[in-house]
Amino acid sequence: MKTIFIITLLFFVATAQTFAQQQRREILNELNSNRGRGNVTVFEDENITHVLGRPIAPARPISVAADGTEYFAMRGFRIQAYVGNNQQASMRQAHTRRDAIRNAFPEHDANAFFTSPWWRLHVGNFETRDEAEEAMHEIRRRFPAFGRQMSIIETDVRIPVHQ
Repeated sequence: MKTIFIITLLFFVATAQTFAQQQRREILNELNSNRGRGNVTVFEDENITHVLGRPIAPARPISVAADGTEYFAMRGFRIQAYVGNNQQASMRQAHTRRDAIRNAFPEHDANAFFTSPWWRLHVGNFETRDEAEEAMHEIRRRFPAFGRQMSIIETDVRIPVHQ
């Protein structure tokens, strides 16, 4: 009984797929035929058939930084390497850690900033969480004392165009 059901299901799926392809050909033939109201010619690249049905993301706008670097602004991930709310001590700690990370990992942006009442240190601009986790493990290996406070956050990032 189960086998008959599966065979019947496969038959219906194959029939539906054949019908869809046939209907597509009929639409193109209809558009290309002359019905007395003008001609419509459809030129279709072969590669289009390979991407039909796939989601296509809109093009990302390209921005230019003050130093001339082109980048995409998007939602992504950063490493929050420090957060503290003691006004003076936290500022010194955030800047000290920022400088240490910048020296050890110049390929990652490191920014210390204040949003009342917290001093924060964010590192990197990552498109995926996996990239951020990999970089966080590298930083933890190099600076084990920073490890306990480090976490990955989702935020707006700048991804260089030619990365």
